[in-house]
Amino acid sequence: MNRAIAVVGPTGSGKTGLAIRLAKALNTEIISADSMQFYRGMEIGTAAPTPEEQAAVPHHFVGFLRPDETMAAGHYERLARAKATELLARGRIPVVVGGSGLYISAFIDGLFDGPARAQSVRDRLRAQAVAEGNAALMARLRAVDPQYADQLTSENDLVRIIRALEVFEITGRPFSEWHREHQAALTPWQVDQVALLWDRDLLYERINRRVDAMIAAGWREETARLIEAGYEKDLYRLKALGYQEMAACLRGDCTLTEAAEMTKQHHRRYAKRQMTWFRGDKRIQWLSATDEPAIATWIDDMAGQRKG
Repeated sequence: MNRAIAVVGPTGSGKTGLAIRLAKALNTEIISADSMQFYRGMEIGTAAPTPEEQAAVPHHFVGFLRPDETMAAGHYERLARAKATELLARGRIPVVVGGSGLYISAFIDGLFDGPARAQSVRDRLRAQAVAEGNAALMARLRAVDPQYADQLTSENDLVRIIRALEVFEITGRPFSEWHREHQAALTPWQVDQVALLWDRDLLYERINRRVDAMIAAGWREETARLIEAGYEKDLYRLKALGYQEMAACLRGDCTLTEAAEMTKQHHRRYAKRQMTWFRGDKRIQWLSATDEPAIATWIDDMAGQRKG
């Protein structure tokens, strides 16, 4: 069975540093699953690995697209799995790293979004969640698809709950059943997932400091270069956090201090959404971000499994 290790988690949690330590211990290479780090010219605002970090460990799919190009999750799945297979053929266990849950899921499980969509059904389910509460929708999911409901850790994971109920209403079959059929047709991958767990306030402090550091490193100037190159509309299309605020600052619509505060707020909210996503995957092993001995032991264990 094909094997990989995935370092996942919210923005600002230290994924890049942990992935590099692990890759060095395994003498392997890193496959990025950060959907914003795919793009050239956006290195500062996406906290892409530095040239020094990329020199220390080869990174794939970092800065390989122009901002006006697109990378669908299905296309990423094919590219990333092909690169991972290539690494395995050279005797190296690939390390996948990123906070884009959809792209991580595409690599591990294959892109599966169900057999059908109906906007009217989704709208009705969202309205019911507002009127009746998330717990009511989770109870309904447990009644029609207990296996999939058991994979979710929180009734607040409305995206997954609504999608599963939508598929059941449209097809009359549980979402987990469709997923099993999809998995059976895929080349299986064994992926050990790990994430660093921070106290919320500490994580938010890290996010705030990182935004300040990115601005000091020239984020506003990076945004100006992208706009001058004709990519302003693409910054909005990509929904890259912070670039719209930097663009507003450049237009004079707000001060740099105001742009920084809005960016910090948006990054904190994004981190919260990422945590909801990753907590919904019970396969992830969470390591205390402040427990260095436990982190070092985990890296040693991963390296030992490779030697074994």
